[in-house]
Amino acid sequence: MKVLYVGDIMGRPGIEVVKSVLPDMITKYKTDVVIAQAENLSDGKGITVADFKELQSIGVDFCTGGNWSLFRNEIVPYLDNPTEPVIRPANYPNPTPGKGYKYLQTKFGPMLIVSLLGQIIGRDADKPTDNPLRTIDKILTSEKITVCATIVNFHGDYSSEKRVIGYYLDGRVSAVIGDHWHIPTADAMLLPNHTAHITDVGMCGSLDSSLGVSLKSILPRWYGGTVTKNVLETEGQMQFNAVLIDIDPKTRLAKSIKQIRTVF
Repeated sequence: MKVLYVGDIMGRPGIEVVKSVLPDMITKYKTDVVIAQAENLSDGKGITVADFKELQSIGVDFCTGGNWSLFRNEIVPYLDNPTEPVIRPANYPNPTPGKGYKYLQTKFGPMLIVSLLGQIIGRDADKPTDNPLRTIDKILTSEKITVCATIVNFHGDYSSEKRVIGYYLDGRVSAVIGDHWHIPTADAMLLPNHTAHITDVGMCGSLDSSLGVSLKSILPRWYGGTVTKNVLETEGQMQFNAVLIDIDPKTRLAKSIKQIRTVF
């Protein structure tokens, strides 16, 4: 079973990148499931229903979440609905709306997909979250459905935290995919017990920018402390970042992981 995990889709530029690249990727790699990080989908913050449905129309089967997932109220009913393929981080404390893990039906059987938030996330560092290691333990021990694969998305800032949870879950899940940085790391690998892992998969959208944001809009902030609004970059080179994971649905472990990076 081949799973393509697409990195953070950064606003309209990211959507256009995915529209131009994904159909050929699905054909070329004969993918069975496409999962995408969508917390920055709509103007860089949160998810509108229209953008979520547009992703589905171009071949994305499931959307994972991060610290911006709950920014737009219109997506909350979709996050709450167990049949809608979109989640927010599972380690937000109760009574946060939405679900942090759901099942996706595939031709190989149900696939469990979980999002977790790192304990240090930039401007959200002081917001309460449950321990991600204990949260994933509770999910894996409480869920009794036999699955063909388990994909864990870890949305965090610390590379050490992303590495630790990869090894913590090695042999227990199919893949642990890190994101949030928007900068791809060069460490896609199979861990010793055949869990696929990457510290950060990268993003889809502008390359000639700061994480998808126009350099012109943020340089005054860095140079002189001027408060400025983030403006997404729509010109220049664009990038598509993803990983392709080949999973044995019988063992539910990974056979390989391949990093994919396209710049145009």
